[in-house]
Amino acid sequence: MLKKAAVLAVSCGALLVGCGTDPEMENQEIIANLVEAGYQADDIKVVDGAVYAGRDAHVTLEASREMLQAGEGTEEQYRTNNLINTSVVTTICINPTAQFNRYANLSAGLDLAIENYNQRNLAIRFVRGPATGCTANIAAKTAGGTGGSAGFPSGGLPYGTINIGTGLNKYSVDVNEHVITHELGHCIGFRHSDYYNRSISCGGSASNEGDAGIGAILIPGTPSTGTLGGSIMNSCFRSTETGEWSSSDITSLDYLY
Repeated sequence: MLKKAAVLAVSCGALLVGCGTDPEMENQEIIANLVEAGYQADDIKVVDGAVYAGRDAHVTLEASREMLQAGEGTEEQYRTNNLINTSVVTTICINPTAQFNRYANLSAGLDLAIENYNQRNLAIRFVRGPATGCTANIAAKTAGGTGGSAGFPSGGLPYGTINIGTGLNKYSVDVNEHVITHELGHCIGFRHSDYYNRSISCGGSASNEGDAGIGAILIPGTPSTGTLGGSIMNSCFRSTETGEWSSSDITSLDYLY
């Protein structure tokens, strides 16, 4: 997720690859898969050896292959084809690093983001780790800059990492709550609510992330058009964010989980 009118280059962990594989070749395949799936080239970035689509969603090789297998989605918005398998995943533990915990507003924002989800009484529950009884885990790590990044579900499991910029610590706890809630939303399958025109929340010229083969599927009961401040899942955030769900966000959560 980006601060309005500012592009974030995040510093992420090393790309995980199998023995004997070439990370550069893997990235080339990921990019080729994304382009074939429908992403525009200028919405694909390689940062610190990892491929990002939509500017803040990390895409692994496995996930990029799933995009091609999933088939086409609609031309509307909100969720990916890939979701959490709630028959397997019921308790998702969010495990912040020691570095993450050193930033008071990031740490407080994580607690509030977890609360945001748990207040909805969903089929999945979030717990701040370390904890027992986890059926899936998401690491909460720090990154440079201001904003965050994550990825989409794969194999019925949530994406395993959120990266939150330490520059967010200078913003209110509510803004930190907003950004962390947003990145966790990607981990469980939510697209940007203004994916088709990022200028709605980011300003500047219109930019369309496209369907991308992962789906941009309108959730029943939600609007097909995004508005500034209308969703936690908008592409970019403002310094005035409250960190609370909009009515359409709540409809989306309740419908899916």
